[in-house]
Amino acid sequence: MGCSRPAVAVTAVLALLVTAPSASAERRACSSANAEASQVTKRVLVRATLCVLNAERARHDLRPLRFSHRLSRAARRHSRAMARKRFFSHTSPNGATFVDRIRRTGYLHGARRWHIGENIAWGSGQLSAPRAIATAWMNSASHRDNILSRSFGAIGIGVARGTPSGRRGGGGGGAIYTTDFGLRR
Repeated sequence: MGCSRPAVAVTAVLALLVTAPSASAERRACSSANAEASQVTKRVLVRATLCVLNAERARHDLRPLRFSHRLSRAARRHSRAMARKRFFSHTSPNGATFVDRIRRTGYLHGARRWHIGENIAWGSGQLSAPRAIATAWMNSASHRDNILSRSFGAIGIGVARGTPSGRRGGGGGGAIYTTDFGLRR
């Protein structure tokens, strides 16, 4: 009987060691959620956005969204185009829709059925922080529906520095965010 207690203690310690790195990485990502776009890298903004959106899903008992490189490629290119060409729309000046952009990445290739959606937002200064962007989306019914949809299992996130007007205003740099959501079958 004396041997079973140390074995349990060792098992508990090993379980903590195995789960600690992912919990720590998640905390670091969410800890950057209030950082203005000018204060951190775009990679940090993307991770923090994913963390905040998945936290919203967790509050509603939904599975987390998986990060998709293909969806992110579509989202990143669209955010960059909006900053560079100074527009703010789901449809590019050349008429391309988010469906067109996602299709070009190959995300839909081979899918018998699919479901996709897109959210866009921009902010400057404190409003360029991932948490501020997510709050704006959650306060908009259609954007909130995308974030909390059980139909989506994957997400791509693209962030570009700047604003659709080209100004950096607000005492800090601005950023344009695009999130592309998807499910393939």
